[in-house]
Amino acid sequence: MQGDFLKYQAQTTPHPLAMEVSHAKGSYIYDKNGKAYLDFVAGVSACTLGHSHPKVVKATKAQLDKYLHVMVYGEYIQEPALELSKLLARHLPAPLETTYLVNSGTEAIEGSLKLARRYTGRSEIIAAKNAYHGNTLGSLSLMDFEERKKPFLPLIPDVKHITFNSESDLRLITKKTAAVILETIQGGAGFIEPKNNYLSKVQKRCNDVGAVFILDEIQPGIGRTGKLFGFEHYNCRPDIVVTGKGLGGGLPIGAFTASKEMMLTLSDNPKLGHITTFGGNPVIAAAALATLKEVTESDLMKEAFEKEQLIREHLQHKHIKEVRGRGLMLAAIVENTEVTNTVILRAQEQGLILFWLLFEPKAIRITPPLTISDEEIIKGCKVITSILDSL
Repeated sequence: MQGDFLKYQAQTTPHPLAMEVSHAKGSYIYDKNGKAYLDFVAGVSACTLGHSHPKVVKATKAQLDKYLHVMVYGEYIQEPALELSKLLARHLPAPLETTYLVNSGTEAIEGSLKLARRYTGRSEIIAAKNAYHGNTLGSLSLMDFEERKKPFLPLIPDVKHITFNSESDLRLITKKTAAVILETIQGGAGFIEPKNNYLSKVQKRCNDVGAVFILDEIQPGIGRTGKLFGFEHYNCRPDIVVTGKGLGGGLPIGAFTASKEMMLTLSDNPKLGHITTFGGNPVIAAAALATLKEVTESDLMKEAFEKEQLIREHLQHKHIKEVRGRGLMLAAIVENTEVTNTVILRAQEQGLILFWLLFEPKAIRITPPLTISDEEIIKGCKVITSILDSL
């Protein structure tokens, strides 16, 4: 099967991990030989409630019996998509009340950039150095990593970069700026949190010059940091919030939410300012609605803080320089790339799934499902520290 996988399915790296998956349930993924792997990655922060959560499965199956895709987005009233949008509005600060549902995080980023340009009539976009917002051409244009961008040039113009947490760079946000887009917590850069009220200062600068403030919550959102949205920790409110990954409960989704006034600008002059065939798909929306209800109605967000402390307690080791992040969006920073690679590859051999971050080679990703138990956390941490002990 591995030979067919390498031949017929496009690869993203020369050396994929190539585990042959049989099934997945709870905090575990099982291979074709029946071996269980404790999942400390959750599909790269996507499986908020673990694998095959019964409430998500039940909602998905119930919708399957009613109808699948029936019409392009925004024409028919489909209850799962409507209820999901209403529930998002209920948990977001005013005036963030209108959601455009799409198929992925990167499409939501694209939609948010179009919306900001349409609303302001400006073209300049400001993003952060070491940012990651996706890999379509528009999202890739926001990156400052020339090695990754060069093979795909030219990208969209009028993108400038500032340094995350640099207050002096805020002067670069001017009346020419359509939008400033930031990750609430920088993911690929190594789970870098904003400091010294940075995000609220960005928001104020945007307000002063009439720019739109966009926050990418694709990874920190939906309870992962201990609050439903990461920005709730940092005394700020975006004009557009972008979600994805964990919102779908294991199914593909993206969304961008703004005020009704702002969102209306995509509906006219020109009409169909953003179009998606499958955005708001009823089956996926049903899964997302079940996920969002479970996160907001349970103690999972409160427990994320407690589980963070448990991980930090059990990952104290001479080879771990620090643990960055918040809640269950964590990264163990080790001495060098060799240690990172050794731990991740040996851990999989020992039945623990870990993964890399995009730009920080010394980081080991630890983003388990919110539903992971204390016992499973301790078990996984012991695997990590035992591998480090052997180095």
